[in-house]
Amino acid sequence: MRVARILIIGCGCRGQALARELRAAGHAVRGTTREPASAGAIAQAGAEPYVGDPDRIATLMEAIAGVTIVCWLMGTATGDPQRVAALHDGRLRMLWEKLVDTPVRGVVHEVAGPLDPEVLARGRAVSLAAHETWRIPLELLDAGPADHERWRAAAAEAVGRLLGDRGRR
Repeated sequence: MRVARILIIGCGCRGQALARELRAAGHAVRGTTREPASAGAIAQAGAEPYVGDPDRIATLMEAIAGVTIVCWLMGTATGDPQRVAALHDGRLRMLWEKLVDTPVRGVVHEVAGPLDPEVLARGRAVSLAAHETWRIPLELLDAGPADHERWRAAAAEAVGRLLGDRGRR
């Protein structure tokens, strides 16, 4: 596996666990949060904190600089149902459109979680269509987030497959 910079969009508790594992493997990791107060926890996990809002894709663009893999971890997003649904539709589509002109070489998209199954299915469809259109390698992370250890292992394996250039699902 080659060493890379990985961006975790949605670097809460599970994202921080993934960051620790990726750092232990020698990768540079950047993690996003909407809340500046959460930056310290991300730094303690070994990741470079970045304040940005996935509901406003433009706020994430500087975080993508120098990134090889993007992990879109929105399967447990909370808040207004319409805004959460947009993270799996319009906002996700916009992210993919922006990634075309970046050095990003793969996306891990979390497609499991407690959200409405239709919302998660829509996100899966958006990512699959974008993958087919732009040929950016994609790994669909379908491990249930409630089982933290299984989820973390599956997420790390997805990143590894992308870095091994076998990440097309």
